Amino acid sequence: MTSIDWNAEAGTFDQEPDHGLLDPAVRAAWDGRLGGWLPREPADVLDLGCGTGSLALLAAERGHRVTGVDLSPRMVELARRKLAGTGADVLVGDVQAPPVAGRTFDVVLARHVLWVVDDPEAVLRQWVSLLRPGGRLVLVEGVWAGTGLPATRVVRALGPLAERVHHEPLSDDPALWGRAVDDERYAVVARTAATPRHREVVDVHLILRRGDEVLLARRAGTGYADGLLNGPSGHVEDGEDVRTAMIREAAEEIGVEPDPEDVRVALVMQHRGPGGNPRIGWFFEVAYGKGGEPYNREPDKCSGLSWHPLDDLPDDMVAYCRAALDAYRAGERFLVHWHEDDDPVAYRPEGARRAVHLPPSGPWGTIAG
Repeated sequence: MTSIDWNAEAGTFDQEPDHGLLDPAVRAAWDGRLGGWLPREPADVLDLGCGTGSLALLAAERGHRVTGVDLSPRMVELARRKLAGTGADVLVGDVQAPPVAGRTFDVVLARHVLWVVDDPEAVLRQWVSLLRPGGRLVLVEGVWAGTGLPATRVVRALGPLAERVHHEPLSDDPALWGRAVDDERYAVVARTAATPRHREVVDVHLILRRGDEVLLARRAGTGYADGLLNGPSGHVEDGEDVRTAMIREAAEEIGVEPDPEDVRVALVMQHRGPGGNPRIGWFFEVAYGKGGEPYNREPDKCSGLSWHPLDDLPDDMVAYCRAALDAYRAGERFLVHWHEDDDPVAYRPEGARRAVHLPPSGPWGTIAG
């Protein structure tokens, strides 16, 4: 963290107009902004880096249940005096690991705090973890004489963590600061989802065709479905589209690097393995010879490659791969494959068929019969 002696700063901290809110106009300006950022109904508010407690007092006066945290014992002492009689609790502690003993809150509030920590992105993840579903993170930050955090960095960091992120410029409101300012000052309000969004891993699978044959790889040393045959496959990485991911995986696993125009969508499947979470699998078709001769580039994960007729596939396959290839051969293009928890990972000729074909719509304006 930035090395500032906040105990030494405590005695004069409230002299800044936006710190002590001693000017009625400045206090009213902050109260108005805070009213728009906080819930209307009484809520549990965690004020991190609360300083002498000026914003915490505004929140408490609006009926919120406030817990303040500050690293400086002197700041905490002054905040406790200011908040006396409101029911607020003020604790000495590090804002990067607040001493709240597993509690969660409706609001986490921090003003001019994030810029002093060493890893703002990690701290934001920690703060969001303290929110209840539907909670909000309220940040007031800025850049002063080259010091601080630009809004773009904060908004970008919160994007994957929140359902909605609102950026509100504050530099153009002199009432907040007791004077006109020309540097970057802003608020960011991030809202988490009221209920967690459903998220799934996205897989990509290669159907490499050599006439009527398809290439399969025998898994080994992975800890999952080892000894069974499966098509070359992998996961989409952050920032990739599914076609790019397929080309990358093909190059990594079997040394084939097809051009994008040689990659065709064969089938899309939502799959759930036994006892696991659902995932989406995109199966792509590539003709033999497009991108080079296949060979085993990952002998630590694959014991060998082999060609097999599509109309006479082996039984010792991963069940969802077999289901996908059977559907592909039948001309089906959209599939749900939902294992029961006690189903085997391996295909069983006598086992229950879990694949459900989802028929596509017909031409525009019609419904397929």
